[in-house]
Amino acid sequence: MKLNLILLTLLLTSSVFPQYNPELFNLPGDKNYLSKITSSSPISNSILDIITRGDTVWLGTSRGVSVSYNRGEDWTNFYGTSSFGDDDISALAYNKYDGSIWVATATTASAPGGGTVPKGTGLKYTTDKGLTWNSVPQPVDNFESTTVVYGINTLNALPVTVAEQNITYDIAFTPPHTVWITSFAGGLRKSTDMGQTWTRVVIPPDDLDSINPYDTLDFCLSPIGGTFCTKGNLNHRAFSVVSTNDSTLYVGTANGINKTTNARDQFPSWVKFNHQNQDNPISGNFITALGYNDNTIWAAAWKAEKPEEFYGVSSSTNGGETWQTFLDDERTHNFGFKNNEVLALSDNGAFRSSNQGSTWILPTSIIDTITDPTSKIYLRTNIYYSAGSNNDDIWLGSDDGLIKLTETSFWTGKWKIYFAGELKSKSETFCYPNPFSPRQGELKIMYSTENKPANVTIRIFDFGMNYIRTVIQNVTRQRGLEGPPDFWDGRDDNGNLLPNGVYFYRVDIDNEEPLFGKIIYLK
Repeated sequence: MKLNLILLTLLLTSSVFPQYNPELFNLPGDKNYLSKITSSSPISNSILDIITRGDTVWLGTSRGVSVSYNRGEDWTNFYGTSSFGDDDISALAYNKYDGSIWVATATTASAPGGGTVPKGTGLKYTTDKGLTWNSVPQPVDNFESTTVVYGINTLNALPVTVAEQNITYDIAFTPPHTVWITSFAGGLRKSTDMGQTWTRVVIPPDDLDSINPYDTLDFCLSPIGGTFCTKGNLNHRAFSVVSTNDSTLYVGTANGINKTTNARDQFPSWVKFNHQNQDNPISGNFITALGYNDNTIWAAAWKAEKPEEFYGVSSSTNGGETWQTFLDDERTHNFGFKNNEVLALSDNGAFRSSNQGSTWILPTSIIDTITDPTSKIYLRTNIYYSAGSNNDDIWLGSDDGLIKLTETSFWTGKWKIYFAGELKSKSETFCYPNPFSPRQGELKIMYSTENKPANVTIRIFDFGMNYIRTVIQNVTRQRGLEGPPDFWDGRDDNGNLLPNGVYFYRVDIDNEEPLFGKIIYLK
């Protein structure tokens, strides 16, 4: 699966969230009925992950979970209550062994030295297609949990006692009922009782390429160095995980890819693949995403610490013994699949290959814009974070909206853009993404002229209502409740980016009362 690192970090560090309340998660098996609405669109325009099963499409977003049971005809959006609150979805996974859907959530917390840090708020799962959700606390250790047993060894282990920097980034499953999760601070963990208890899983330290439970070992299980463990291990910072069969598991870390073929044993043995220990290696050691399809393991391999590493997509058809690398210098966030084809979602578009990576093709309509022929809404981002497919449909997720292509031939067919927060009346306006970062694209400003031509002016002001920028002035626009929007690049009249803060925009439509909206701006 994946770690949408850039998007998730931006969302977590920029939004205003309620403080985490541990009392909401004191009963791991407690069922919580969520607020839910049926809508023509998902709950958010920031789509971090996509799962497709038959006609059903599940979305992990920045505001909750959305699901369509009819290939996007309508959406059920889950939000609110103690199970989700206003948290981001940091991971989304389907358990093929029991049909359950699992999600992980995250928010932010105050850092001791000021500012904020990401914070995991637990996991949730549903066994009845979202009717009810079960809440699982974020796994943490007791202060006295300073050792861990691995085979014949008792190893020192840094106890991770807080949820800060302890976010679940990915989820995988092996039979009969094992759930595997990865996080920066918490490393690799597993549960065999639906999340009621968790076990820390020992994988190799940075200076060992393999371990088995009969080795005599002497290292500290810890992602960082300090007074307890003098040396931290990048390989204990886990970000991605995928199971390829009932007993084989791949785990991506900041130091490579770890593989076990006996995941169902109490103490699995592991072999590690990284850029330094193979003749035909992965491109970089920071593994932000893993995917598996058609007997091929795919890795989004980012440059870590060594100068010889580089960004790229790496794949192996022989279980990791050798790797091929494609799309050099592309920062890939995730993978999706359509039959035996692979989609690599990156900062520069949705690359697609039908020949195991020999050639990669971008849809021509994505290179500049995608336009929905019905609503005329269009996207101008090339950054994509998630993908999936069912039947003839391909789904692409960005922080700018959800895209569906009903395909008639390769990258050709009918495009549809799903857009959260459609206007209810002419007297409303909103902007997205909000919080807004110009690093991620342009701000979209929505308003309506009731589908009649009108002269429109849009201006930006700072928190004190001091003038910043005129976006458009006395321009004829004809807009319905569904858009399309106008765009602001986040700069002032002199072309400069602005300081972080709260800004306002004003929309004047003919001689009517002006409309105002608020922007949370972060560079």
